[in-house]
Amino acid sequence: MAYLIAADLVMLLHYAFLVFATFGGFLLRWWPDVMWWHLPVVTWGVTIAAIGWTCPLTPLENRLRVAGGGEAYEGGFIEYYLFGRLYPNGLPDSVMLALGGTLLLVNLLAYGLWLYGRH
Repeated sequence: MAYLIAADLVMLLHYAFLVFATFGGFLLRWWPDVMWWHLPVVTWGVTIAAIGWTCPLTPLENRLRVAGGGEAYEGGFIEYYLFGRLYPNGLPDSVMLALGGTLLLVNLLAYGLWLYGRH
């Protein structure tokens, strides 16, 4: 039971990471120092999407699920939780590249708006 709860906490952390990577740049207006946390997170997210790496949180969650008597899932976190129904056989590389590009563009917009507001 404790392993399954820990797996769910890792899943929630993963969601929080994705939300922060995508929208954290919009916090700059109120909290400019968030940039020092946010830039590495965005860099990691774009790199994962562009190169096709697996985030270490995914195997950690899977190991915890198996240790708790559950089942591991195939593929990555985004494939399983966000696009599993749309792409049951895994996300095509082109979709992962598009997601990475979208992440980059959203954050370029956020940082651009922040810089524009500073001048």
